[in-house]
Parts: sequence; structure tokens; C-alpha cells
Amino acid sequence: MRRLTPYLLALPSWMWLAIFLVVPMVAMASVSLQTGNAIDGFAMTFSVSNYSDAIGRYSTQLVRSLLYGGLATVAMLVIGYPVAYWIAFKGGSRKSVYLFLLLLPFFVSFVLRTISWNFLLSDNGILFGTLKDWGLLPADFHVLATTFAVVGGLTYNFLPFMILPIYVALERVDPRVVEAAQDLYATRAAAFRRVVLPLSLPGVFAGVLMTFVPATADPINAAILGGTSNTMIGNIIQTAYLTNLDYPTASALSFTLMAVLLVGIFVYARALGTENVLEAAAR
Repeated sequence: MRRLTPYLLALPSWMWLAIFLVVPMVAMASVSLQTGNAIDGFAMTFSVSNYSDAIGRYSTQLVRSLLYGGLATVAMLVIGYPVAYWIAFKGGSRKSVYLFLLLLPFFVSFVLRTISWNFLLSDNGILFGTLKDWGLLPADFHVLATTFAVVGGLTYNFLPFMILPIYVALERVDPRVVEAAQDLYATRAAAFRRVVLPLSLPGVFAGVLMTFVPATADPINAAILGGTSNTMIGNIIQTAYLTNLDYPTASALSFTLMAVLLVGIFVYARALGTENVLEAAAR
């Protein structure tokens, strides 16, 4: 019985994953190979052409989503790493306060936060409208419905998911190790590059995964901040499912996006060096 105890304890989580992950994935894979319509119904025809048709029709949105997700992830890393570093090494007794302030926006709905950016960045809103009235900006200046607006919205909404894993990794770094490097005549830059950065790689690895995947598939920021010329693949999938009721195309696009993201994650893990990440995490 003792041998079975670990498996029995893990059984609820495995059942949860099976019911709410495996079963929906299998069902979606089945739908992606069907043909038909919402009125006459769908039939299994093993139509692989659903994938080629969907990719051919929406390749622009797919590439745009990967580009926007990548740009937002890089922006989050550039902004988030210094913030996590400062909280971990300079936060002192107020670390909990800074982390609470970091998570405070999450007490508001994701959609409401994005709409607030729409209000703030509107052409004649409180920010740009005032600057235009003062003559500091031209009358035709706008930010909404641009790449910058979408990437900025993604960066803002997912930034904590980048900061928190990096903070956790940096929090585990023993300050005495950094002091030892400096005692051995390493400059602060060298100590950071040779000691702190390698030890923080697990946090960077986790942060990129936690931000790139949802940012690439997000439909909210593109719909609210981007306009029709910045449609992402998430918007296409949402429209196909909920408006057009074209379930095979939506399912095929979902699996295509998932496959592309998995390949991207694998390449990223190989480039970063999974062995180095695991070694740093084990220290």
C-alpha cells in the first residue's frame, strides 16, 4: 500500500488534467479534421486540407502574432529584469510591499485594464488631447491602432509574469557569492555576468515561457488597442469559433499555433542551454 500512496495522491491531479486538458484536446483534434457547417452539422472526413487552407488564409496574422509576442517578450525582459534585480537585492524589508504593488493591477479585470489603456492613449484623451491642445503634438498624431499600442498593451498586461520568476531566481542567489567574486577583483559588471546572470537563468527561462505563449495567443489587446490592421491569430480563432461557427478552421488554427509555439519553445530551450538552466536551478 505504501508503494501505491504516491500514485494515489497524484491521481486527482492526473484526473483533472485528463478531463480538462486531454479530452478537450482530443475533441479539438477531431473537429479540426471534420467538414460541414453549423446548420447541417459536421462530419468526420479526415480533411487535412483544413490546416493548409487555414494557414494559407491567415499566415499574415500568424506571423504578426509571433512578431508581436516576441517584441513584447523582449520588452518585458528588458524592463522586468532590472525591476526584479532591484527588488531582490535592494528591496530590503519592503520586498513584500513592492511585490504587492507589482501584483496590485491584477485585482482589476484584464479587459478593464486594457480598456483603461485605450482611454489613456485615445487621440483626444487626457494625455494626447492635452498635449495637442498645448501644441506639443501635431493634430494627426495617434498611438491607437498601431503596432506600438498592441505591443505596449501586451507588455503592460503580462509584465508581472516576467518579473516574478526572475525575482524568485535572484532571491536564491547568495550575496556572499557576489562578494566573493568582488573579493577576487571582479568588477560589478563581471560579477553580474559571471555569477548573477547564470544563476538567474531559470527565472529568465520560466519568465519567457510564461509571457511569450499567452502574449502570442492573446486576442484582447489587438482587438481593443490595435484596430483592424493589427489583427492577431487569437482574434481570428475567436471570430471563427464564436461568430462564424467555423469550428474546423478554428481548431486547425489552434493546433497550428500550438505546434509553432512548441517548436519555438524547443528552439529557445536549446539556444539558452537547458543543461545550464537545470544546473543553475539545482544550485
